[in-house]
Amino acid sequence: MADPIVITRSIRIDPAEIEENFVRAAGPGGQNVNKVSSAVQLRFDLANSPNIPAAMKRRVAALAGRRLTKQGVLVITANSHRDQPLNRAEALERLVALLVAGAHVPKPRVATRPTLASKRRRLEAKTVRSQVKQMRGRPSEE
Repeated sequence: MADPIVITRSIRIDPAEIEENFVRAAGPGGQNVNKVSSAVQLRFDLANSPNIPAAMKRRVAALAGRRLTKQGVLVITANSHRDQPLNRAEALERLVALLVAGAHVPKPRVATRPTLASKRRRLEAKTVRSQVKQMRGRPSEE
């Protein structure tokens, strides 16, 4: 059995949860491009993975965007290399990077009040700007 893929210290995914399909790639490859399936389409069932907490699933789903299907399956395609093992490694690397980014819990924003000095500076800047704009107008008849 293959070693589990480490996402964080407490989160690991089983390689059996990842499904790989090899397809023909567009792009570089010369005559080989039409007969060798070197591109990798990696599928990971995010919605039904028992090793990933629900909060992390929501964050990863938001980060994944169009790579996530309606059924909750994450699809990553790698076809930048001519070599199948390199594409395979790149797809797995991108999956792990996405899951690591989703594992990071964002720090909640703490609302703060502006200081009195910053309020005064803002109002003074508005006054100066208002005067500049008034000077642009048509001169008075006086």
